[in-house]
Amino acid sequence: MQHVTIRRGRTRDAVPLAALAGQTFTDTFGHLYPPEDLATFITDYQSVSTYARLLGDPNVGIWLADVDEHEAVGFVSVGKCKLPVPDLDPKAGEIRQLYVLNRFHGHGLGSRLLKMALTWLEERAFEPLYVGVWSENLGAQRLYERHGFHKSGEYEFPVGKTRDLEFILERRATR
Repeated sequence: MQHVTIRRGRTRDAVPLAALAGQTFTDTFGHLYPPEDLATFITDYQSVSTYARLLGDPNVGIWLADVDEHEAVGFVSVGKCKLPVPDLDPKAGEIRQLYVLNRFHGHGLGSRLLKMALTWLEERAFEPLYVGVWSENLGAQRLYERHGFHKSGEYEFPVGKTRDLEFILERRATR
């Protein structure tokens, strides 16, 4: 495998990050949706302006995995929890996105990105931590379970007019 480094995202990363987010979402889930739903989702949630705003927000953490310091191949984004959790604690944090290009699956890159994100959330005293995972994405569910998450709820995730069943996974501190 090529040399992969992980670094904190910068505002100037908005263009490659939006492209990577759109590609990884499409590669992972694109087959599930009508083309118009997928296009709407990418336009509304994976845009350059969306990532420029997030990269400039000090309350959001984004890390990119780069190959040989020039090609982004994975990323993770975290911040305050936005999931529909009943009685959500105001200090709750969320792993919002964690994606790696298919050709880099199976090399531990997702775990490395997740560890960076968890450290950042914990250093800022986010507690508990949550992540939303597609109900049929068993690989992602196993990854999060290895890091102490367990299912605590469900919700419908909109992609255009399509609604997916998502599991809410939760992790509480083990102090």
